[in-house]
Amino acid sequence: MHHELHTEIEIDATPNTVWDILTDLAGYSEWNTFITEAAGDVAVGARLVNRMQTPNGKTMTIKPAVTAVERAKTFEWLGHLGVPGIFDGRHRFDLEATSTGGTRLLHGERFDGVLVRLLRNSLDTQTKAGFEAMNTALKLRAEVRADATS
Repeated sequence: MHHELHTEIEIDATPNTVWDILTDLAGYSEWNTFITEAAGDVAVGARLVNRMQTPNGKTMTIKPAVTAVERAKTFEWLGHLGVPGIFDGRHRFDLEATSTGGTRLLHGERFDGVLVRLLRNSLDTQTKAGFEAMNTALKLRAEVRADATS
């Protein structure tokens, strides 16, 4: 079984500004309410260590592999809960330039595996709320940075 979550937000900052914040993993603890700590290299094949916290306070650490990186456009990783096939998540950020000089952030994840059906309600509530909170925090940080440089 698979299940997908999609969120998006408009940000009044260039894709380069948003990208710099999104890929500064060491800085996540300063602003990110969903992925509260992150480490690793933003490079295809690299392994990340991400500590996540849902809005209800549940935490978990995942160690996904980076699967796509295109500067100021795409950042994606694939993680597994235990062994592949049990519960896999392909997490993706796509940045699109807007006609006003800003960025449309598309943020989502595709979940696959035998546990997806069991966890679907939590994905649709807690996980999606975490994505939306992260989007809002990223928007705020990027817009403050954009204002400071203009």
